[in-house]
Amino acid sequence: MDLRLEVSRRTFLGGMATVLGYLGINPGSHLLAQGNGAARPAQGRPKVEEYDALAKLHFNENPYGPPESVMKAMTQAFKYANRYGYPDGDIVEVIAKLHGVAKENVMLGAGSGEILDVMGATFLPGDKKVLGVEPTYSSVYSFATGIKADAIKIPLLEDYRQDIPAMIRATKKHYREIGFVYLCNPNNPTGRIIPRQEVRQLLDGIPEDVPVLIDEAYHHFVDHSAYATSIPYVAEGRQVIVTRTFSKIAALAGMRLGYAIAPADLIKQMQKHGTGTINALVKWAGVAALKDTQSQAQVKRITLELRRKTTAELEGMGYQVIPSEANFFMVHVRRPVGPVADEFKKKKVLVGRPFPPMTEHLRVSVGNPDEMRRFMTAFKEIMAAPASS
Repeated sequence: MDLRLEVSRRTFLGGMATVLGYLGINPGSHLLAQGNGAARPAQGRPKVEEYDALAKLHFNENPYGPPESVMKAMTQAFKYANRYGYPDGDIVEVIAKLHGVAKENVMLGAGSGEILDVMGATFLPGDKKVLGVEPTYSSVYSFATGIKADAIKIPLLEDYRQDIPAMIRATKKHYREIGFVYLCNPNNPTGRIIPRQEVRQLLDGIPEDVPVLIDEAYHHFVDHSAYATSIPYVAEGRQVIVTRTFSKIAALAGMRLGYAIAPADLIKQMQKHGTGTINALVKWAGVAALKDTQSQAQVKRITLELRRKTTAELEGMGYQVIPSEANFFMVHVRRPVGPVADEFKKKKVLVGRPFPPMTEHLRVSVGNPDEMRRFMTAFKEIMAAPASS
């Protein structure tokens, strides 16, 4: 066996065994047996040794890395590194078949982040605005600002859910100004879902020609009966664009791959603004990841167990945690997050940045067991000390 593949296999399965033992699950159980089968970092990158020593709980990544099936696909795809027009595993066809749509309903992007940028370039020119909640994944708003467009931001409800009735009212009020409506479901940074009936309420309540972008980057981690993907709305002919990413559960954040599912006419408009910069390795990796559902099921189960374990400990200490359906959570630290994050960094633990206006809520990605131990140790030390100015 190729040494790189053997190392990957040992790393992935060894990491799974460690996690399962930590959670009190028999490593020889059926769960493990099945395993044989955009974030945008700030400027200034650390050196390798420094980076590897950090507990990375700030970008909502999969800490276990790609499984053997994906590593094997990428390794075999190296033979196309010197070619144009190479076989790409029919990735568009595979995605289309998975979701029951035509190839014309699929657009690839360098992570779903590129799709969000493409949405801005396609639908916001001419003084159009994007409408969404605050806080949410702010890439859409940042791009709108960059092209001199604007955003209409609706505050979250008291329980941190997205205010669908308010979004409907605002869309109707500003109808001719709206380029598209943005929903992140589950929402980043809160982890809260929009139930299926509320998504339909929004689509039924706004003018039917207003595009709605539904970001499902964390779809695979949801374990709530009220949630459903919005991809079927595309088949209904709605003006809905659903984005997915391989950066989270598929552990390909550094490889950059995502896609959109949308009506063919919207895809055609959007493709004019795409970069087409997706490489051969990640296309083959994407095909393998879509097929390896067992590895993703393992990652989901382990992540949710670690999230429940950590949040229960925080709540036992008297800290409020927002109910999350993603691979991250927000805890109310009762002091400004900026200085708290700085203290974590001193202890070699990276946590989320402030998300105004929720400036006392700390977003924490769910890492591996060792990272979560390091987080809790640091949390207890930092919270026991007086708040820094």
